[in-house]
Amino acid sequence: MKEMDGIGNRLLVVYDGHCCLCNGWVRWLLRHDRRDRLRFSASVSPAVAQLIERHADLLEPSGIPDTVLVFRNPLQINEQLWLRFAGELVSLRELPPPWPAVAVVLGWIPDLLSDPAYKLIARWRYRIWGRLESCPLPTAEERARFL
Repeated sequence: MKEMDGIGNRLLVVYDGHCCLCNGWVRWLLRHDRRDRLRFSASVSPAVAQLIERHADLLEPSGIPDTVLVFRNPLQINEQLWLRFAGELVSLRELPPPWPAVAVVLGWIPDLLSDPAYKLIARWRYRIWGRLESCPLPTAEERARFL
């Protein structure tokens, strides 16, 4: 897929474009990613349709992933995928200091606690933070960072 060619060694963050919480997280990452280490795509984007189809087991009945998906080398043999809290941590590690250190500290939270908490927030995300009718469009400066 030609859309994936521009990613290089960056991480691809695939998120629910209708979720206000997810959009807020992506906006936060955009502001802090001064080293240009991340690329983004809403899960409904045609650019990631093949990738989403490849990981269909992670979809809710509505066809939307129930988690942020973070990929390195998407659609390649050496593809890596991080889910839930692990995806958030690997994204933080790509940012300039102090965020990698924050990721290390947060990494001490055991999966036994972090995964259920993440799943609970994911299940209630629309009720608490709201749902957008359409995915927000990136600004002209941000457009190059989205697939």
